[in-house]
Amino acid sequence: MEWSRLLTPERMREVKKKAGSSDLRSEFEKDYHRIIGSASFRRLQDKTQVFPLDKSDFIRTRLTHSLEVSSFAKSLGQNISQRILKDIQDSTFLPQYQADVCDILQCAGLLHDIGNPPFGHFGETVIREWFAENLEKRTLRDEPLTEILTPQMQADFKNFEGNTQALRVVSKLHYLIDENGMNLTKALLGTIIKYPVSSLEIDKKSGDIRTKKMGYYYAEKEVFASIQESLGTNGKRHPLAFVLEAADDIAYKTADVEDAVKKGCISYGKLVAELYRAADGLLEDTEEYLSIVRLLEKRLEQAKSREMSNPEMNAVQNWMVSVQGKMINYATDRFVENYEDIMDGEFKGELLSGGSVGYLAKVLGDIAYHYAFTTDTIYKLEIAAQTNMYFLLERFVGAAIVYDTDVEMTSVQTRLMSLISDNYKAIYRIYSKDKSEEEKLYLRLLLVTDSICGMTDSYARRLYQELSGIIA
Repeated sequence: MEWSRLLTPERMREVKKKAGSSDLRSEFEKDYHRIIGSASFRRLQDKTQVFPLDKSDFIRTRLTHSLEVSSFAKSLGQNISQRILKDIQDSTFLPQYQADVCDILQCAGLLHDIGNPPFGHFGETVIREWFAENLEKRTLRDEPLTEILTPQMQADFKNFEGNTQALRVVSKLHYLIDENGMNLTKALLGTIIKYPVSSLEIDKKSGDIRTKKMGYYYAEKEVFASIQESLGTNGKRHPLAFVLEAADDIAYKTADVEDAVKKGCISYGKLVAELYRAADGLLEDTEEYLSIVRLLEKRLEQAKSREMSNPEMNAVQNWMVSVQGKMINYATDRFVENYEDIMDGEFKGELLSGGSVGYLAKVLGDIAYHYAFTTDTIYKLEIAAQTNMYFLLERFVGAAIVYDTDVEMTSVQTRLMSLISDNYKAIYRIYSKDKSEEEKLYLRLLLVTDSICGMTDSYARRLYQELSGIIA
């Protein structure tokens, strides 16, 4: 892969620069302003990270998480670019590329969760499970949908991913000017595609991170092909996708534990004990790992000496900042060490794995899972979320199946379809024109997932209550 192609400012729709324009921004800086001005980005402020609809202003939302990922991604971009220029001395990586890399990664961090449905990652699970349970039960003109839809079309819904939906949101659904969505640069679009395979190519046992999940829907196959052709990635991960993934890992692995301490899911003492206990599973670099853990205890001593009102919480927050710095440095080193494999598309792992720092990242993820994600409070919220989303999927899919067909819709189905965004329906009309009946059906089902993914937690809950006759 070549940096000159990987960092292309080309867009899906060419934008001609106006004569006499005084706009001095690069194409990637323009991407940034398109993103932060979009409704899809604003809606992240009311989408779950870990604790749904939490009343505390401390706990992170998808918006604050995305801002953190954006910041870490830009920092990683600065570090890695400098190392490429000074240590690797790749002559194809020009000095001016550093600014482009940082801008692309900053934007990618803002976008990486923009396709996520309400209620966090559990919302993705609910959508997958609903289609797995119900797709074969639904019919159109007495013919099962599984007999109409192609295997890839069915697999798209049964393997639903917020990452995949993100590409659809920014390349089509943000219908402000035309059907090209935000019309972002292909370099940025390539960076947010973490898994450059279709739903039929998923192979979680391959040992290659690129096949862990799907990266594009059948509906975006032309968009994906165009991106790949322009970037020269040919089915491989864009090198910056590894960096974006590391930034996301750094953000959530540290933040989830910090939020869990703030919520009282795990005490400072229990956190320290779990960190020390985990050292038994480390086969090498044990002392380096323990030195990082001891730094947490040192932070507590400092907080007490400063007479902080909550020294334990202060210690955890300050320690997390130090841990984030170590993770950024470690991910940078890993990128440099594996530079040739990454550029050849042969690197199959993650930057934030291996060594004492990578092990710490794994331990923090395990702690967050056991003390935050598996609490009774979260379970209750997730059960309620499943009831909510199953209801919406049941009603809207039933209406969408017969929408835009010769089958007469009921009055309720007509009203349900009127609740779906006019922009989304306009995109459906544009892309379903002259298509086969099976593809039209597929696009109508996507119309439902598009609509639900566009909902915030509050709106999804309120709509469920209104449509089911529950008085809040």
